[in-house]
Amino acid sequence: MGVVNTKISRADKKTVDEFSNYGVATVHEAQGRKGLLAPHMRPIYSGAHIAGTAVTVSVPPGDNWMIHVAVEQCRDGDIMVVAPTTSSIAGYFGDLLATALMSRGVRGLIIEAGCRDVAELQEMGFPVWSKCVSAEGTVKETLGSVNIPIVCAGQDVNPGDVIVADDDGVVVVERPEVADVLANSKQREEKEAISRRRYAAGELSLDMYSMRPTLKEKGLKYLHGDEED
Repeated sequence: MGVVNTKISRADKKTVDEFSNYGVATVHEAQGRKGLLAPHMRPIYSGAHIAGTAVTVSVPPGDNWMIHVAVEQCRDGDIMVVAPTTSSIAGYFGDLLATALMSRGVRGLIIEAGCRDVAELQEMGFPVWSKCVSAEGTVKETLGSVNIPIVCAGQDVNPGDVIVADDDGVVVVERPEVADVLANSKQREEKEAISRRRYAAGELSLDMYSMRPTLKEKGLKYLHGDEED
């Protein structure tokens, strides 16, 4: 039986917006290397980078009815996250639905199924991360649900969680952990900026991170012709 939860708790918008300063890899590492959606979730065009709050949609295979239902539940700053109940490569989403979502301030779509109208979506500037690009049509016959916990590309996603997506993929941050993960992301970015400057100056990571003694302990040998050390 289909349900639509019309009231969900979203992560604080100001905090969510700050995640747009950090890439998926940084956020993934900052929360203990968790939350990363499967690598088959790829952007339909490169260069997009978004962060927003999840509106979740559970859909039957080959049926996009509930995406139309979910549009009404979206707010400015949201990202729609769609997962079929069984595997599907149908093209659930195209430029018309994107137009409806853009009018409500939705920042993008994450869908573990197919997407079509790729050229139009790129021209519109509406980013999508999908399992595939597919022109296969869908029907509107069977109910699903909106704003319930779902599993998308191997990760649990709850309504109101934070989604970050870029060319490296998609990562989900659980709503109760948002503040801590953001703080860790800032610290990680600052640390990497220092390392980047040192690399640019010619320093080796072997010395920066004191790797040589451990490598020697593990048995690594350097050969210099007939000599070794």
